[in-house]
Amino acid sequence: MTDILFQLLWALVKAVGLVFVIILPMVSYTVYAERRVSAMIQDRLGPNRVGPMGLLQPIADAVKLLLKEDFTPASVNKFYYWLAPACAMAPSLMALAVVPFGSNWFGQQMVVANVDIGVLWVFAVSSLGVYGIVLAGWSSNSKYPFLGGIRSSSQMISYELSLGLSVIPIFLICGTLNLPAIVQYQIQNGWLIAPIWIKGISFSGIDFSLLASSIFSVNALVKILLWIPLFISFIVFMVSMFAETNRLPFDLPESETELVGGYHTEYSSMKFALFFLGEYAAMITGSAVIVTLFFGAWHIPFLPTDPQQLPFWWGVLLGLLHIVAFFVKVSILLFFFIWVRWTLPRFRYDQLMRLGWYFFFEIALANILLVALILAFAPK
Repeated sequence: MTDILFQLLWALVKAVGLVFVIILPMVSYTVYAERRVSAMIQDRLGPNRVGPMGLLQPIADAVKLLLKEDFTPASVNKFYYWLAPACAMAPSLMALAVVPFGSNWFGQQMVVANVDIGVLWVFAVSSLGVYGIVLAGWSSNSKYPFLGGIRSSSQMISYELSLGLSVIPIFLICGTLNLPAIVQYQIQNGWLIAPIWIKGISFSGIDFSLLASSIFSVNALVKILLWIPLFISFIVFMVSMFAETNRLPFDLPESETELVGGYHTEYSSMKFALFFLGEYAAMITGSAVIVTLFFGAWHIPFLPTDPQQLPFWWGVLLGLLHIVAFFVKVSILLFFFIWVRWTLPRFRYDQLMRLGWYFFFEIALANILLVALILAFAPK
């Protein structure tokens, strides 16, 4: 019983630390980063008044949103109108529970819930976020939010298929749905985005005999063949994640030039802020899943992977370094999300549907067949 309580306490500490110490501040400063990057792209200054280089701007924005008048239009369905922002925000945070954001720290695995169906949990929970958007559009009793909600639901259905099909090759290769196990596979066999990896690294240096045997072998040839469908999976998954998070060029549910503000047109104050935070939390969650599936999660090349094999304080330092490495990779992907938003124009709605149903769906299915054929004829 004591051991169970200890594990529950550690799970609570990891959950609270992940959400309140890392993710929520990261959401705030992702908004700041978006404003600064967009300003650089458009040759503007961006926020530069509140604090040095405008670094306190997210705090000022939070205070403003907290103090603004919370106006509820008379024509809305109040229960669902109030429920929708929470439904849009919560799923993104829940999905992070199964993502390994580090190796071991103080003897504890850096994942809130190590479950065997981690990827299915991510898809099942993150897809619930669309209910918040649909509820907001319907309960507002206004035409523009309603159109935004309808667009979001059809967009989610279209790209959820290609998103799910694109990760099946990973399951076929790794043989598991457990996210920490997928990370361990990448540590042993190379990141899935770059499957040829140096073997035999230790504190004493690189064992070149192992390096040569890992590159010039039948196993290496199979890895190179598998890299082609894995790269296709990465492209399909990445683009589908843009659509799932309603980011440009897939932001049809908001589409300011057509729908004023889309599903959150009738919202103000903290209810609007929850939609805003939900979008950026979904971006962080999507980036974390991409890093975990394709970029080795917290793994750093040429460094030890098990802090428990080192002296205590060196192990603590290495565990912290793994956590930092994970969020650095996530931050690089977030920069890519922001860069794409301020570079590409928005798709037309028919182009959005055509890309999802006529291209990505078929490409993802053909990709599964390609991986199955390579694995079937590869030497055991």
